[in-house]
Amino acid sequence: MKKILFTLISLVSLLTFNGCNAVVDYEDSYMDTSNYRTNYNDTLTTLFLVDEQGFSYANVPYKCDSMYEWSRTPSNGEFSFIQPDSCVFDFNGLDGIYGDSFDNIVRIVDYNNGGKGSIPYECSSFGVASTYTDGSFDYDKDDVCKFVL
Repeated sequence: MKKILFTLISLVSLLTFNGCNAVVDYEDSYMDTSNYRTNYNDTLTTLFLVDEQGFSYANVPYKCDSMYEWSRTPSNGEFSFIQPDSCVFDFNGLDGIYGDSFDNIVRIVDYNNGGKGSIPYECSSFGVASTYTDGSFDYDKDDVCKFVL
């Protein structure tokens, strides 16, 4: 009798909870690798675009050589690539930073918010440079920059 009752309760519970669908937002923790030209031994490197206070830059269009098509940084500012790689970022809508005059500081950092300095890059408006030790870099308003990562 106990086995029948237990089986009946289990069956009712299974049918009841089967209809419950949990919605999970993987945007900040899951990187879709279908956009990347990967081989068996390739591993993605992930960095982040943040401002001077560590807040993320979301929705920045970018495309790396290892990608099939353009993508956008998610809400945490994450972008991934396969080293060695070159990535182009479109900073349209940002006011730029150059010398002592700045508005939108962008830094390239790792998981620990450590700046990634000495990354060679070239922006369409002024030429070749390298990121500073804190991961920040000079760029002009609405600039497009290519980083060699």
